[in-house]
Amino acid sequence: MTIPVRPDLSVLGNPAWASLTGPHAAFAERKGRVLRYPADVSPFFALPDDAGPADWADLVALVGPGEPVPIAAFGVEPPAEWEVLFTGEGVQMTGDEVPDGSGLLVAQGGTGEFPAAPGEHWAVLGAADVPDVLALVERTKPGPFLPRTIELGTYVGVRVDGRLVAMAGERLHPPGWTEISAVCTDTDQRGRGLATRLVLAAVARIRSRGEQPFLHAAADNTNAIRLYAALGFRLNRRTTFTVVRTPGN
Repeated sequence: MTIPVRPDLSVLGNPAWASLTGPHAAFAERKGRVLRYPADVSPFFALPDDAGPADWADLVALVGPGEPVPIAAFGVEPPAEWEVLFTGEGVQMTGDEVPDGSGLLVAQGGTGEFPAAPGEHWAVLGAADVPDVLALVERTKPGPFLPRTIELGTYVGVRVDGRLVAMAGERLHPPGWTEISAVCTDTDQRGRGLATRLVLAAVARIRSRGEQPFLHAAADNTNAIRLYAALGFRLNRRTTFTVVRTPGN
């Protein structure tokens, strides 16, 4: 497989905005220039890089007063009177240098063959799998995952003896890029290379569309960062994830 040329890197500075004004526009709920995903799809809101007072007022109108709002843009600062509920340090890594792993995903009828070992069953996850997905997320805590998050892209799960034990999928989708997200494995299944195979299969799937992968990780999740670096992901930027509360009662 030929590795695609690196897409425009600047869109990764405000990936939720680039997604909701681009490939994910069909999900966008809008007030003025402020965008959000439906509340059961993703918690993320998006403001333009040059957000001003009118945009922050539109955000209040869109979500209501006194509500928590996660902002996934780098360098977008809330007005001084807005309460900051949480800040978390993270990293953003790009995967355009990850070696070709196309042998891990062979297109077949649109679903693909996956690198299953004996006793494993790999499959694209759908609406019927959501209860098992939410249970796995609750056990492993990979980050926010809602009942309709699975609609944002292709999620692949691994079952052992019928139990969903690992998964990875696609979340934000800035033009030319796809975010690999919700990479998680049950504690009793770790050490078998499931996360490695899931991520490399996702890379191959993303590249088959002519796009490149990227991902985010909490700065203190050193095990995940070490894994991604070993696979060929490289640091693009350090990030600060912020949750603010809209003013008012």
